[in-house]
Amino acid sequence: MNQGVQNVLEEVERWLADRSWSAADRPLDQLLERKRAAGTTVSVVLPALDEEATVGEIVSVIRRDLIDGLPHPLVDELVVVDSGSTDRTAEVAAKAGARVVHRDEILPRLPALPGKGEVLWRSLLATRGDIVCFVDADLRDFSSAFVSGIVGPLLTDPGVEFVKAMYDRPLGNAPGQGGRVTELVARPLLNLHWPQLAGFVQPLGGEYAVRRSLLERLPFPVGYGVELGLLVDALHTVGLEALAQVDVGVRLHRHQDGQALGRMAAAIYRTALVRLSRGHHVRPELTQFERGPQGFVPRTYPVDTEERPPMAGIEEYAVRRVA
Repeated sequence: MNQGVQNVLEEVERWLADRSWSAADRPLDQLLERKRAAGTTVSVVLPALDEEATVGEIVSVIRRDLIDGLPHPLVDELVVVDSGSTDRTAEVAAKAGARVVHRDEILPRLPALPGKGEVLWRSLLATRGDIVCFVDADLRDFSSAFVSGIVGPLLTDPGVEFVKAMYDRPLGNAPGQGGRVTELVARPLLNLHWPQLAGFVQPLGGEYAVRRSLLERLPFPVGYGVELGLLVDALHTVGLEALAQVDVGVRLHRHQDGQALGRMAAAIYRTALVRLSRGHHVRPELTQFERGPQGFVPRTYPVDTEERPPMAGIEEYAVRRVA
């Protein structure tokens, strides 16, 4: 292992120790006090497309735990941005207590493009919070820790600007197998080209909180590549020490079929290629995560980088062919 790779590994290990927390590390009363003292405002945005089965519960839990009945609400705005649902998503969300805005009503002079990133980008115009927290609208058995957990570091540490949720992500009864595009596409890309980001357990997760002052400086890929794009660009804009992650437990949601995953993978790969054009270096190792008694444990493995030349150029093979 060369010295440059060793230095990056050490930096990631330090970051994991200093910038990875649990939602339980910051009690709600502490967050409320810090928020009130600083006068910080928080907006929660749920991008939604045909999510009537789940969006209502998510909105209700956030209202119950983080808005209603508190001396000072943790969440100041709760907005569902509907990107063209054909079901009762908007009606269910509004009834549960969210402000519902249609994607096409935001910045109408620009025709909307299809894609999740487009909705997130436009949501900056529909919200005012100093901190913007994104939550996917298809989550089941939702816990408000998904919001308070990732907002917490931004309220208590002025040096933190971007916080991702980390969690177990089961696929049916198989624990840890839900992030297929993450493991097959995003994690290898990040490890090889942006090794400082190798410590993120869920780099493509849809739950993250960011200071508005940073979000407004970042480009947004319009499609599924938005999470990878924002993470990479945040690294280049504010540095690794301004990024963090918080363990919020288990994430249950609707899983996509193989073809949809292929489209997601292509969008993520394309997003990475755009950013690779800025210059990059390669770390021939991959860091993955397993949950241990004390939380997520990183395991680093070498990536096969050596290549054999075409067999036709191997002398012994050429001799055999002549024989």
